[in-house]
Amino acid sequence: MSIHHLDRLFKPQTVAVVGASEKAGSIGNAIMRNLTDGGFNGEIYPVHNAYRKVWGRKVARSVDFLPKGVDLAVVATPIETVPGIIDECARLKIGGAVIISAGGKESGEDGVRLENEIRRAAQDSDLRIIGPNCLGIISCKSKLNASFAGKMPLAGKMAFVSQSGAICTAILDFSLKENIGFSYFVSLGSMLDVDFGDMIDYLGTDPEVSSIVMYMENLTRIRNFMSAARGVSRVKPIIVLKAGRTKAGSMAAASHTGAMASEDAVYDVALERAGIVRVRTFQELFDCAAFISKAPKPGGSGLVVVTNAGGPGVMAVDALSDYGLEPLLLDGPIIDRLNTILPPHWSHGNPVDILGDADPARYQKTLNILMAMPGVHGLLVMLAPQALTRATDVARAVVDAVKSKRVPVFTCWMGGDEVEAGRNIFHQAGIPHLGTPERSVRAFMDLYRYGRNIELLSQIPPSLPSRLSFDRDAARAIIQEGLALKTGLLTEVKSKRLLAAYGIPVNAAEQVNDKEAALACARAMGYPVALKVSSTEIMHKSDVGGVELNVSDDASLAKAFDRILENCQRQAPGAHVEGVSVQKMVPMQGYELIVGIKKDPDFGPVIMFGAGGLLTEVFADRALALPPLNRLLARRLMEKTKIYRVLKGYRNRDEVDMGQLEELLIRLSQLATDFADIEAVDINPLIVCGSRAVAVDARVMIKAGSVAAPLHLVISPYPNQDEMPVTLEKVGRFLIRPVRPEDAPLVKDFFATLSPQTIYFRFFSPLKTLPIHMLARFTQIDYDREIALVAVRQEETGDRLLGMARVIPDRGRKKAEFAVLVGDDWHGKGVGAALLQRCLAFARRHGFEVVTGAVLPDNTKMLSLGKKLGFSIRLLSGSDIYELSLLLTPPAGAHSMNAMHGEQAMHNQV
Repeated sequence: MSIHHLDRLFKPQTVAVVGASEKAGSIGNAIMRNLTDGGFNGEIYPVHNAYRKVWGRKVARSVDFLPKGVDLAVVATPIETVPGIIDECARLKIGGAVIISAGGKESGEDGVRLENEIRRAAQDSDLRIIGPNCLGIISCKSKLNASFAGKMPLAGKMAFVSQSGAICTAILDFSLKENIGFSYFVSLGSMLDVDFGDMIDYLGTDPEVSSIVMYMENLTRIRNFMSAARGVSRVKPIIVLKAGRTKAGSMAAASHTGAMASEDAVYDVALERAGIVRVRTFQELFDCAAFISKAPKPGGSGLVVVTNAGGPGVMAVDALSDYGLEPLLLDGPIIDRLNTILPPHWSHGNPVDILGDADPARYQKTLNILMAMPGVHGLLVMLAPQALTRATDVARAVVDAVKSKRVPVFTCWMGGDEVEAGRNIFHQAGIPHLGTPERSVRAFMDLYRYGRNIELLSQIPPSLPSRLSFDRDAARAIIQEGLALKTGLLTEVKSKRLLAAYGIPVNAAEQVNDKEAALACARAMGYPVALKVSSTEIMHKSDVGGVELNVSDDASLAKAFDRILENCQRQAPGAHVEGVSVQKMVPMQGYELIVGIKKDPDFGPVIMFGAGGLLTEVFADRALALPPLNRLLARRLMEKTKIYRVLKGYRNRDEVDMGQLEELLIRLSQLATDFADIEAVDINPLIVCGSRAVAVDARVMIKAGSVAAPLHLVISPYPNQDEMPVTLEKVGRFLIRPVRPEDAPLVKDFFATLSPQTIYFRFFSPLKTLPIHMLARFTQIDYDREIALVAVRQEETGDRLLGMARVIPDRGRKKAEFAVLVGDDWHGKGVGAALLQRCLAFARRHGFEVVTGAVLPDNTKMLSLGKKLGFSIRLLSGSDIYELSLLLTPPAGAHSMNAMHGEQAMHNQV
């Protein structure tokens, strides 16, 4: 369902309260009181079958007796009555319902049944549902308090969304004390319909929202959530407290990769990939909420601490070092200026200790100097009460000094009643105050991490030296064999063949059934060799004595062969042994790594990289990432491990070929992307030395996936199926394909060839260069939400970009806007038409109803093309811009984005 209909929930003109009451202590009474006392200006309709009047208003006996066109129904009746009420709401075309009633799935099987009945009652309508089992919703802009919370929050630009009603009331109480304002306050409850992804989509387009804070216990429709968050977090900070850190599922023990990829670690990775800042504790959520509501986002990590006591200052920089950062160094001119206003014994460094007798003027002068220093991204102003301290006067001086707040300024007045008045001054002035140095630094770092996340989201990944190729048919055949196995465990030989089909270098192994074949194989390979048991029922070969290494001659091989079979018969008597694999010993020079895939029950495949070998689990030096990967993401994955520093070169050991490792991870990611039936992959060890990498041991588990690829991913992959070769008489042969992040240099070069007129026709402004954020926006596309195509021709000097086109849906996902940009050399030769036709095909396939585009009157070629393709053309009222509009008829079997998300919901339910 579209987020467009959420407007009727949060900006209603009419509200019905089902279960309205005047009975003290009842939820129906609390909701009526809150709607009335909150100042809601629309119509309120009480609904109850036992009253004639409630709160001076005439009561409707049931929803069926309400006038048509009611926007919002707030339901506060026993859960058993709710399915019938929702059915009435759907028939009356009510816009949305907030179900306060408890007793849904949290109460057991009966609750699950009732929620399913509610879902069925609403499924053929546009009715959007929040709840059940929720506190309700508050929209300050609409003066709507459709909740049973005790008070109305202060107005502000921060939105708060929570699964827990208790957390809502705690945050609300805290916000009133700390003078924090909200635009929206939303309790989602059981998330039968509206979930976190919907709320991010909705709040992300609302100008009344500058930041989003969430308390989260679980996720539904994770692909939709990731898509929404990755789009919105670029422009608005999203802060999440994710509770419920649990161990991984039952498959974790089946592989090294699974055992090292806990559910909570995957949440970390997913939230970071989405640009979200995750906080760990309730207090940190409070602190971060206060900080983002009052302080601008820091532009970097340059923190300066000003204090009147040395100890607290040291505590602050110690806390900063816990994040791997050092305090900003003061430059010579700044120290010289501070020398003119501070006593001789001040600290002459950062933290800036201005001594215990510091008066308000000393604080103010110090801050004025520091705020003008280049590289300052945050100021922490601290005070500890001492004999000569005037805490309240100093607080007033600080407020006066930082009125412009060019950088985030936050305070820490340490103590009790003696400094309470100073804290209140900061609250009233909208300056964040945090009770300890550690909390202050942590809040600063949370916002710095957000800025860093957004910076990373906008980075342009480098291209690979050449386009990668894969033998998908060979891989598919091996996976089909695995699906037929009882355990799903491929032998090492088959596992390595699967990896080799995707270009991952392996130490080839041959399976044999007797000693004579093993001898022949070893002689052909050359000694020394390794022998390993080959079985689809033995998970860990070493644990049952199924591995013999450094076998150096025929006699040793014969004995090793017998030992393996004897050991397996003794240690794993019920396991079927298919034979023994023979492979060349790889010199153990270089580094042992582990790379792999583990399918998470909620997030789908997860890629792992870390230090490998026998002690993999002991050292637990590993990092995780979600596919798909590019070079930048692959490098970032490796950078999170300790072994990465060694791989970059350590003491007398040379750096390994990091580009080769990036490519290997991309190939592994593509394997995970292409096949939903891969449950786990272990490559351990992967031996890396210089420019050589080889998978020495490999294990793959296959299990039938619940959805087909690529819907098993929570991040939309590159849509290979939308690549199409085109031949035009005046242009020749070229390729129309979706844009990739690695195309950024190509787009930049293309822009440099455009005439000022062409640029003006496309952007309606005389751009001279493409800013980095625009370049990232044009090339880093979420293909669940929009399409961006490029027309590329291969030439001797490399790829040449001929043109670009985009289709961007509006927030309701029914209407979309197109834009086409063609290089000057290719005007009038059919490139623009070919691009636009492919865009329209995409729009039809995804269920859009209308496609529009804005065109300047001088752009006659575009107007002519629109007319040729059947667009209606009209001059927009009050402007000189033409709107091209085309009604689309979806092809048979059209697969809308919302339908895709619906299918993904079945896979992603927690």
